[in-house]
Amino acid sequence: MERRAVSLDRFDAGAIRPAEPARTPLYHQIYLVLRQRIVDGEFAEGDILPGEFELAEVYGVSRITAKRALDELAKDGLVRRERGRGTMVSHRREDGPMQAQFEGQLEDLLAMGLETSVDLLEFAYMPASAEVASALDCAPGDEVQMSVRVRSVRGEPFSHLTTYVPGDIGRKFGEKDLAQRPLLALLEKSGVHVDAAEQTITATLADTGTARRLDTTVGAPLIKVVRIVQDIDGRPVEYITALYRPDRYQYHMNLTRQAEGKAKVWSPSRTGYRLT
Repeated sequence: MERRAVSLDRFDAGAIRPAEPARTPLYHQIYLVLRQRIVDGEFAEGDILPGEFELAEVYGVSRITAKRALDELAKDGLVRRERGRGTMVSHRREDGPMQAQFEGQLEDLLAMGLETSVDLLEFAYMPASAEVASALDCAPGDEVQMSVRVRSVRGEPFSHLTTYVPGDIGRKFGEKDLAQRPLLALLEKSGVHVDAAEQTITATLADTGTARRLDTTVGAPLIKVVRIVQDIDGRPVEYITALYRPDRYQYHMNLTRQAEGKAKVWSPSRTGYRLT
């Protein structure tokens, strides 16, 4: 394997902010910057990273801080540190990322369920909270089915899914079914004609439980997707909060300019996802 020594540009230091009580520690900031460049493939398997002294100089931190950042990368299995040889990237980016594009339809969600594996972590029937009742257009206390799942691609977790389904629909399939088949497929098998969805995409940080389940660090950035799925009569049939690791999941769309009155606006023509 060809090895090359990678270099850091001076502007890299601009990504590091002075450590204040409310901000992420300096070593973790450096860790996140290097980790992203490794995951993105900019630093490839076999590359030699700069040493502690060079990192300290570039980022304007102490050698101990730089060392801790490299130690964190090694702890995550992204690099291998060897005395006298330096720090070598050991992470291999998989070729051929899974991707799909479905012109704004819900079939992409079903396809994702079919090409990934799932672990069902929680399953129960319970009274709807005020939040869930509002999303599913039912009364607080009405029975709903709740599940928590983690989806993985090539054995690596990328999404944490918390889902609520109205009780009369959820009683038509059970825990074993949900562990084996995508929820959308189960809804359709139960006689639900899925027609539309309302979706909001924001960002959040991983808490202790989510970080453990997604094999990431507490405070790591996550993509947060909240979606309410409706049937052909407009009834909400699913309320889901999905948290995605941005290094393993990307949401993308193609845009076209369309006339709207006298102005032209960008309008999504095709949407889809990418699993890296």
